[in-house]
Amino acid sequence: MSAEPRSRQETLALRKQLIGSSCKLFFPEDPVKIISAKGQYMYDENGNKYLDCINNVAQVGHCHSEVIRAAHQQNLALNTNSRYLHDNLVDYAQRLSNTLPKKLCTFYFLNSGSEANDLALRLARQYTKQEDVLVVDHAYHGHLTSLIDISPYKFRNLEGQKEWVHVAPLPDTYRGLYREDNKDPAMAYANEVKKIIDQAQQKGRKFAAFFVESLPSVAGQIIPPPGYFQKAAEHIHSAGGVFIADEIQVGFGRVGKYFWAFQLQGEDFIPDIITMGKPIGNGHPVSCVATTKEIAEAFSATGVEYFNTFGGNPVSCAIGIAVLDVIEKEQLQLNALQVGSFLMELLNQQKAKHPLIGDVRGVGLFIGVDLVQDQENRSPATEEAAIIITRLKEEFIMLATDGPGRNVLKFKPPLCFNAEDAKLVVDKLDKILTELEKREA
Repeated sequence: MSAEPRSRQETLALRKQLIGSSCKLFFPEDPVKIISAKGQYMYDENGNKYLDCINNVAQVGHCHSEVIRAAHQQNLALNTNSRYLHDNLVDYAQRLSNTLPKKLCTFYFLNSGSEANDLALRLARQYTKQEDVLVVDHAYHGHLTSLIDISPYKFRNLEGQKEWVHVAPLPDTYRGLYREDNKDPAMAYANEVKKIIDQAQQKGRKFAAFFVESLPSVAGQIIPPPGYFQKAAEHIHSAGGVFIADEIQVGFGRVGKYFWAFQLQGEDFIPDIITMGKPIGNGHPVSCVATTKEIAEAFSATGVEYFNTFGGNPVSCAIGIAVLDVIEKEQLQLNALQVGSFLMELLNQQKAKHPLIGDVRGVGLFIGVDLVQDQENRSPATEEAAIIITRLKEEFIMLATDGPGRNVLKFKPPLCFNAEDAKLVVDKLDKILTELEKREA
């Protein structure tokens, strides 16, 4: 006989007793106990249905039947490491290669975005024989020690910046150094990259890589100006480094118009390495690094093999293939484009109505709503953002904040999110903003 289900308070008490306190909960004062999920919806122990606007890991929707079936069927047959031949590994690599520029033709499979970014760093350093890394401010690339070191979002609150790490301004045209009134913000931000490289080289530093999220997420749902990556890549290549695009939050059709977010920069831009994670397995732990033959061969030249026990196992690859199948079959990339455009339109209508909304930015189903106390000074409305998130939870909508000021409402829902969902969220947001503005009047 199975034990009686625990109450939410019993589960919370056990979590406090057994789990490290740095592992934070959403809504710590009144956390939600989720016991099941389907599509873009999650359900608590009382059967309440929550609309999920933030789980970009469940790319094709929570508990998708085809993904579950693929995992189950392969689990019944075999699961082992990748030292044996198996079709799933090469089939999956082939399927991924069909979505990428031909130059990115060699793959490594791993278990998490952090593992993928750590390997990308190793590849870059082995290929260039250099150490230094350039990143953008407020970046987050993972929780391993090697990645905390290149994540200003983390290291600024820990041991600080290592001498081999160089931080360029975030290419944010709303709050950044160069804003929407700049004639060529892509060039202006790329010139900052060159300036930092030049200053470092004068001190004898040599670069392995420019490591950047294709769309910086924890920095506040940032959309870099088109052309910035091309120009920044020229500068890092001239310095002997490679360009690494971190697609962990934003790949696999989320941006709608393209399969990969780096493609928003233009057809003439191809990174040297890209990393994938989160949505790649729809909740199953799998990740990938794609790179060029030259970089992969330099990595092999050490004579030290790369082996990852679970990376590329038959079950993970079956799941990965199923995710690609569902994205294609259910036209989720097109859905991201259409529903994302509709959501942006609704949010911009709210921007015209509510002075608390300073900026609405995004592409596909990657959208940020920047809340401000003052339209002219753009001071972050951090407290108001927290109130909105809590109020939305009371309306059974899961949304979260990001950005240095924790004032940006971030939308990264499963790609099955639909127009009705978009309208529901915005209607509730309108109601809450109206309440807040009346209170502050």
